Amino acid sequence: MNMEPQGLDSSPTPDTKVDVGETFGIDAKMKVPAFSRGNEYVPDRDPAYRFDRDTTLAILAGFAFNRRVMIQGYHGTGKSTHIEQVASRLNWPCIRINLDSHISRIDLIGKDAIVLREGQQVTEFREGLLPWALQHPVALAFDEYDAGRPDVMFVIQRVLEAQGKLTLLDQNRVIRAHPAFRMFSTTNTIGLGDTTGLYHGTQQINQGQMDRWNIVTTLNYLPHDNEVNIVLAKVPSYATAPEKRKQISAMVRVADMTRNAFINGDLSTVMSPRTVMTWAENAEIFGDIGFAFRLTFLNKCDELERASVAEFYQRAFGEELPESAAKVLVA
Repeated sequence: MNMEPQGLDSSPTPDTKVDVGETFGIDAKMKVPAFSRGNEYVPDRDPAYRFDRDTTLAILAGFAFNRRVMIQGYHGTGKSTHIEQVASRLNWPCIRINLDSHISRIDLIGKDAIVLREGQQVTEFREGLLPWALQHPVALAFDEYDAGRPDVMFVIQRVLEAQGKLTLLDQNRVIRAHPAFRMFSTTNTIGLGDTTGLYHGTQQINQGQMDRWNIVTTLNYLPHDNEVNIVLAKVPSYATAPEKRKQISAMVRVADMTRNAFINGDLSTVMSPRTVMTWAENAEIFGDIGFAFRLTFLNKCDELERASVAEFYQRAFGEELPESAAKVLVA
């Protein structure tokens, strides 16, 4: 499999600057480098996106000063989206790689492949995504960084330093990073392994590698009112009446309860802000908040946990669902 994208010019460097306060809506007086024109690798802009100040400043430092930035937090907090939405406003190409167990060293570095040249089969080296990205003005974001395989992690460690170079032994080549190459990662843990039991498959990260991440920031779930405003911005039909705004507030309250239960180890599934938005959209489609909740989230939960989740709904909305523990009949 050739993972190398095509069609990105390797020559551009940032040619303009953007005002952080105006562009991101946060309290900061600084300007950061950006590109005046984007391309197909620049993430789509979400005009309703709300930026967390601390996380945004950390990401902007990565772009402006070539810092390696790691964002840690529970899943569903929007870590990867934050990187993409910052990149979109800087017109900075951004590529995400999910470091699941299927991503191997060969996928990252590349491999020999048989190709046809003038009717003859010849063997040539096809670069993987890492050497390709290193040579282009690209922000490379590794998702689920703490789930990466050891052989993959040692490959990444080579290029973590600001002036990091990648040596391709098979090709007798040393690849130097493009001046506008940037690297980010998102992780559920902070490199010490999973002590909570919430994230199976995560591993401890080599301390020498952790030291090479210049900035580590934490992104937690949003305050209640902030999340309500974000959902209203994404589903504006609920902003037309106070009663509908109360419904969104109750939806977010349910999400808050699932997150507390998840953090305490009482629930294996959690509602993200995206789930709340989907629930609100589905409620518009079906005209029934409870039915939409079951289709959007409850049916994804473990059967043994559905009664507890239905109880969260009952607390927020004052009505019971069929899955409620109060309605479970004991033979």
